Amino acid sequence: MHAYYSSHFVPQLPTGHRFPARKYLRLYERVHASGILAPGDMHDAEPIHEADVLRVHAAEYWDKIRLGTLSEREQRRIGFPWSPQIVERTRRVSGGTLAACRAALRDGVAVNLAGGTHHAHHDFGSGYCILNDSVIAARALQADGSVRRVVVLDCDVHQGDGTARLAEGDRSLFTFSIHGAKNFPFHKATSDIDIELPDGTEDDTYLMMVEEGVRRVIAAAGADLAIYIAGADPYVGDTLGKMAVSMAGLAARDRLVLGLCKAAALPVAVTMGGGYARDVEDIAEIHMATVRAAREL
Repeated sequence: MHAYYSSHFVPQLPTGHRFPARKYLRLYERVHASGILAPGDMHDAEPIHEADVLRVHAAEYWDKIRLGTLSEREQRRIGFPWSPQIVERTRRVSGGTLAACRAALRDGVAVNLAGGTHHAHHDFGSGYCILNDSVIAARALQADGSVRRVVVLDCDVHQGDGTARLAEGDRSLFTFSIHGAKNFPFHKATSDIDIELPDGTEDDTYLMMVEEGVRRVIAAAGADLAIYIAGADPYVGDTLGKMAVSMAGLAARDRLVLGLCKAAALPVAVTMGGGYARDVEDIAEIHMATVRAAREL
């Protein structure tokens, strides 16, 4: 299995900032040290090409990103300040997801050790998301004829509103989101299939609803490729999740989703999604379990 990462880890953010920038470095370090992947199977992601960005995002918005002319309001909506390092990191996150998709089409499964930036819209960023890596990858693969239909299986605790809006009215990009009903974004978009869960949802109910939803989606989508946004944030210890799913429950979710893809002979690229536990080691461990589940597929 191939895994993609960015050596341009997120630069230091202001003290007290809620985005856990260190989780990406810790996940990379854990995967590297674990030996579950051969060194030749881990790849520093290449930056996404501008042409791939512009299939999805407005040219004016992209210019603001690359030139550093986002307004203070636009930066607040994204959730962190602009910097050249953030731009490079963002391009490599999308490049990693596209590379993971290509590898999954060859090998059945591949992983981006970041990604899942599902709150990025056509002409604005939101919720720590600048570019929508899933949609960028899907459109690039459709443009070169690698796939006809893609399904996004989004199990991040926050609805993938940007993905849903970017795919609205186009069944060649089928969107599924299982998320907290009362969590961000507070004005939801409409995915092809949405499952909304109450605060405090625990393992048994969560796993039952994930299985029901993913089975329905795979049957309905008729896709050539799945992009699975795993999400560490349904975890009971997450500061933004409002759910009560254990680490073991999230690991079971990963095995369930990936197993259903395998049973359907559906190649799957895995991205990490959100995670906001107080202890960055908890986030890294949840993401590490996702990588293990993909490796064992």
